[in-house]
Order: sequence, then structure tokens, then C-alpha cells
Amino acid sequence: MTSRTALAPEALLFDMDGTLVDSTVVVERTWRRFARRHGLDAERILHTAHGRRTGETVARYAPAGVDVAAETARLVAEEVEDVDGIVPVPGAAELLACLPSGRWAVVTSAGRELTHRRMAAAGLPLPPLLVSADDVREGKPSPEGYLAAAAALDVHPASAVVFEDAEAGLRAAAAAHATAVVVGTYRGPAAEGCPRVRDLREVTVTGAAHGVLRVSLGHPEPVRG
Repeated sequence: MTSRTALAPEALLFDMDGTLVDSTVVVERTWRRFARRHGLDAERILHTAHGRRTGETVARYAPAGVDVAAETARLVAEEVEDVDGIVPVPGAAELLACLPSGRWAVVTSAGRELTHRRMAAAGLPLPPLLVSADDVREGKPSPEGYLAAAAALDVHPASAVVFEDAEAGLRAAAAAHATAVVVGTYRGPAAEGCPRVRDLREVTVTGAAHGVLRVSLGHPEPVRG
């Protein structure tokens, strides 16, 4: 017997942080510094910051009188320089290496420079198509990024599978009418009913036929003797 979910998408769309790249230690350092500078509750910020653009989180939490644009620029610069502790999510390198070009993309709330920096630090290839925070008017949970990626790959959004690890990204995938797969342990409202993998070692792509990828999620159950 197996405990696997089979999917047949035309394209795979990946979030970056928490999905392809484990940048948890850097993200926490960055927002804790921000919280200390302004006398804020770091845990409250970290609870909602994941999956959202930096500027949107700054605007939400910065005290009155703080220059949001300047503070955002400072945080982004800190993130670009700080790659200590960044590692790939298990299975990410192997999965990306087997994907056909033109059939996958990264859609991230990070800016383009930060995305390049973190993917390189994790030893992962740059995607053939990247939709970053710099390329959209509205960040996640808006579906704009996922809709743009699907259009660029010339597939209908409903024919795409999105890999995400946070509420904002899962809501964006749902709004784009894509199939969302939860990577990791997130259990929020948007994750309800979605297929789930512990990490990308549980994702297998065996090839494509007639424009459709054959994707399996999960590990076989042990044979009981």
C-alpha cells in the first residue's frame, strides 16, 4: 500500500522562504532587530510577517512618525547581507534539478536581489521564471504573483500546483484557483483540506506527457509482514 497523492499539473509554482530555502534564522534576526529599535513585540511581528513583503509588515507595525520607506530599505539591505544559517529545504535541490525548463517558477514576497542572494546561499539554481516582490503591485495574499507566473508560463492558473508554507501564500494560491500543497508544519485556516508534505523529499516528478507533469506527494507506507 502507498500513502501518496497524485497530481497532474501543467506547471509548478514555488514560494521561496520556507518552501525552497530555510531562512528562518535570518528572518527572525531581522525582525527582532526591527522590534528592538522601535520597542515592539517581536513575537507578534513574526506571527504575521512570514510570506508578506517587508514593506507591508513595516507599514503595519512601525510606530507613528517612522519613515516606512527608509526603514524598509534598511531591513532589505540587512537581509541581503545576512545569509548566515540559510540552507535549502530538504529535497529542494534534487526536485528543481529534475524539472523541465519552462514548467516551473518561483513566486516570492522577497525582492529580486534578495531572492538571488538566498537561492545562491542555499546552493539552489535561479529559476527560469521569477516573480518577486519587485514585480507586483500587491503582495500575497493577493493572487497577482501567481497569476503573473501562470500567464508567463502560458498555463491556466487552475492547471498549476503551488507549493507554499504560510497563510498569506496559501490564500494567494487559493485566490488564483491553483492547487496548493503545504510544505512543512503550518496548520492555519488556509491549509485546511490541502495536500501536505513534510519537505520536498516527499515530492516526486516522474516526467511530462502531452504538456502534463506527473507529480506524486508522500512516501510509500512500509509493507507490513
